[in-house]
Amino acid sequence: MRSKLLIIITAVVILAMASLLWRADTRTSDPDPKVEYPNKVKLKFTYWGSIEEKKAIEHTLAEFSQAYPWIAVEPIHYPNSDYNTKMMAMSASNEEPDLAYMTTEMGEAFSRENKFLNLFDFMAKDDELNKDDFLDYIWYKSADDYAWGVSTAAECFGLFYRKDLLKQAGVEPPSPKAEQAWSWDQLVDAAKKLTLDNQGRNAYNPAFDKDHIVRYGIMFETWSDPLNNFIFSNGGDWVSSDRKRFTLQSPEAAEAIQQLADLINVHHVAPSPYESKSLPSMSMTLQAGLAAMVVDGQWINLDLGKAGVDFDIGVLPKLKKSVTVGLSGATVIFRSSEHPQEAWLLYKWLSDPSKSLSLYSDGLWMPVLKKWYTDPALVNAWVNSNPAAHPPGFREAMMKQLLDNGMPSVGYYLKNQIEIFPEVSEGLLPVWQGEKKAMVALQEIAKKVSALYSQK
Repeated sequence: MRSKLLIIITAVVILAMASLLWRADTRTSDPDPKVEYPNKVKLKFTYWGSIEEKKAIEHTLAEFSQAYPWIAVEPIHYPNSDYNTKMMAMSASNEEPDLAYMTTEMGEAFSRENKFLNLFDFMAKDDELNKDDFLDYIWYKSADDYAWGVSTAAECFGLFYRKDLLKQAGVEPPSPKAEQAWSWDQLVDAAKKLTLDNQGRNAYNPAFDKDHIVRYGIMFETWSDPLNNFIFSNGGDWVSSDRKRFTLQSPEAAEAIQQLADLINVHHVAPSPYESKSLPSMSMTLQAGLAAMVVDGQWINLDLGKAGVDFDIGVLPKLKKSVTVGLSGATVIFRSSEHPQEAWLLYKWLSDPSKSLSLYSDGLWMPVLKKWYTDPALVNAWVNSNPAAHPPGFREAMMKQLLDNGMPSVGYYLKNQIEIFPEVSEGLLPVWQGEKKAMVALQEIAKKVSALYSQK
C-alpha cells in the first residue's frame, strides 16, 4: 500500500509541476495571479518626459506587468535635454535597451547603422493590428517596406491661453476652428494687449518699458517643429517636393521666420531664446502667468490639467493657410534585443489607449489608431472623461485640426538630421537676437547645409 501511495503522490507532483511549467511557457494565455514566474523575461525601456509624464508612464507599466506577469520591465527615464547623450553612451557600451523612445535625429542616424528591427515585420505577423489601423503619417521609414520606428503617440500644436488673463485684457479668445484662425495681425494685436511691463503698461502704451517685461503676450520655442507650424503655413518647407534639395532659404520660409523674430525684436511681445532660459517650462510659464499665450504641443495638457489651470486652446494663427504639425518622437525596438516579441507586446500596450487610457485621457498623448478619432464612444473615453486635461477647444483646435490640416514634421523625411538641425539652430540665433534678417541667415545656413544634405 505504501508503495502504491508513493507512486500516486509522485504522479500528482509531476503532473502539478508539468502544469506550472506549461502555464509559465504559454505566454499568450491569461495570467494566473497564483502562478509565480521566477525566470521572468526582462526588458529595458528608455524614455523621457516631465515629472507628470514619468508618473503616467510608470502607472501604465505597472498595469502592463499585471497583465503580463512573466515580463519584467525596467523603466529608465532620462531628461529630454540629456536623452541623446545617454542613448549614444548606452549604444557605445553595448547596453542598448529593448524598447526605446528615440528623437528623430538620433533615430535617423541609428537607422543608418541598422540598429533597429523592421516594425512592418511585426505588423505582418500580428493578428490584432495591421498598418491600416494607424494614422497614415506616423511611420519612420528607411525604405517603403522598412519602418525603423513608429510614432510613440500622435501629437500636434495649438495656441494655449489663460482664459482669465485674456478676459482681463479685453482680448477675444482665439477660435478653435481652422476657418476662423487668427491672421498674423490679429495675433500681434492680442499679444500687445497682453504683454505687460513692471508698471502694468501693455505694449501699446507709449511709455511701455521693453526692458522690464513681467508678462509676455506670447511665447514660442525655436526648435524645428514649433517653427514649422508657421513655415508650412506660409507655403515653405525644408526640402523640395522631390526631397532632393534643401529649401529652407526660400522666401516663404524666410518670411515666416522673420514674422516670428519680429514678435521678439519689433513688437516686444515674446521672449528671445536667451530670455526664455530664465523662465520655467512652457506649461509652468503659462501656469504662473509669465506668458498669457504659448505655442506648444498637446502634451502640456497633462501638466496644465493636473495643476488645475484655467486654460483653453485655440487653433494656431495662420499666414497663408491653417495648419498644425503632426509630430512625435519614435518608438523603436533595437536589433540587439534578446526579447523582440515581448518588446512588441509592450509597444502594443503603450499604443492601445484601452490598455493605457490614462496616458491619453490625462492629456499626455493622442492616439495613433484611427478609430479613436472616429468612433464617438472611443473619443468620449479619452477626450470627455477628463475635461481638466481636454478643455472645450481641444476637439477642434487639436484633434480635428490634426486630421484635417495636419502636416508631417520634417522628422519623418529629412535625412542627416543630426548634422543639419544644429546648423539651423545656431544659424538662426542672430535672427532671434535681432542682429540679422532671416533671409540672410537662411542663405548662409543653406551654403553650409548643402554639403551635408543628401536624400539617397
